[in-house]
Amino acid sequence: MKHSKVRRQIAWEAARLIREQPEMRHSDARREAVERLYPQGIRQVDIPSDAEVGQQMRTLARADQPTDWDRRFQLYAELLHPLVDVKQNPCSHPEGDALYHSLQVFLLVREEIPYDEELLTAALLHDVGKAIDRKQPQAATLKALLGIVTERTLWFLENLAAGSSHLNASLGIRARKRLETSEDFDELLCLAKCDLAGRQIGIVVPEVEEALEMLRELAVSHDDLSDSE
Repeated sequence: MKHSKVRRQIAWEAARLIREQPEMRHSDARREAVERLYPQGIRQVDIPSDAEVGQQMRTLARADQPTDWDRRFQLYAELLHPLVDVKQNPCSHPEGDALYHSLQVFLLVREEIPYDEELLTAALLHDVGKAIDRKQPQAATLKALLGIVTERTLWFLENLAAGSSHLNASLGIRARKRLETSEDFDELLCLAKCDLAGRQIGIVVPEVEEALEMLRELAVSHDDLSDSE
């Protein structure tokens, strides 16, 4: 397991402990999380920071704000369906409308990393802003998805353009180094590659509801896994 994944798992458990015991300090929560998950011990580099624990606490806090979060799949559908009317530049997008492209990207990422719900969510929703504001689609995407996707999914969406620039070697040195230090760098490059590859004519893709059901099944399986730990 990558160190970054270990850190995230410990941060999640520490956040859950603090949620159950609000008076618990971050340091105590991290220590107890390590004892529960890795009784054999871990290296210092695998211990998450306060900021990482805080990020997981904010994710858990969505359970206290169920209105939009519980309706997120319905909201995803409402954002996706208008993309069928977004016709793209045939030179860069010979496949046609933005919905067909988005579903292709979703399937390609699913072939590579089928277990990562947050990455798959980013793949499916990365272009929803094109149906909202054609001049500033990325900003529109981020605004529309705020509160109904995780911070990690938002990070993928914020950095997708940089990931594409990294692939074609047009990203500046400082930006490239900063991107490469991210724990999700490999996943971001996967998304960027699939975004470029998902522009084929005649590819069979699922309906929006079918793709969302795949995501919903992942969400349920992740919830079941958390409950069993």
